[in-house]
Amino acid sequence: MGTDLDVITDAAELAGQLLPPLGDRWAHVQAVAKKAEAIADAVPEGDRDLLVASAWLHDIGYAHDVRTTGFHPLDGSRFAESLGASRRLCCLIAHHSGAVFEAEQRGLSVELSAFEREDGPVLDALIYADMTTGPQGQSLDFEDRIDEILVRYQPGDPVHQAITNARPYLRAAVHRTEERLTDVRGRATF
Repeated sequence: MGTDLDVITDAAELAGQLLPPLGDRWAHVQAVAKKAEAIADAVPEGDRDLLVASAWLHDIGYAHDVRTTGFHPLDGSRFAESLGASRRLCCLIAHHSGAVFEAEQRGLSVELSAFEREDGPVLDALIYADMTTGPQGQSLDFEDRIDEILVRYQPGDPVHQAITNARPYLRAAVHRTEERLTDVRGRATF
């Protein structure tokens, strides 16, 4: 994927090569990356490029040329790993937005566990960026975003059950990011 200085450019270019045919998914990814840039001060300075790169690549596993299992966090992290991406970047892709809950629903927990989950500001901020951005790239309140996912994926779908189970975990990550932003900025500006 290149040096640390190139990680955002490389990630954006890769996403731009693979995701535009997916329409709304591409609009969503672009908006998540923009939001990650806007909230990057919620993470330590040395991790800001990693946050933005992971936002560009969080849904890369949906790309037709990348899909293998059909579980996009796992497919995306494996693909990034095959390109020589950093371990942390691969793990963030693997664990974005409570992927562990969906892996359980899909019987892929063992496969996902090959990528360590990093609990902390970077994963929280990635979750925040994804869980406050709608499917067409619109900015949404966390609860509205969860509700729209639950409408798009009907009961019985693994995503519906996973998001239902993950809701408290995701809400806590969003809240921690909002607290970090308030601490850094001195006021709520998100």
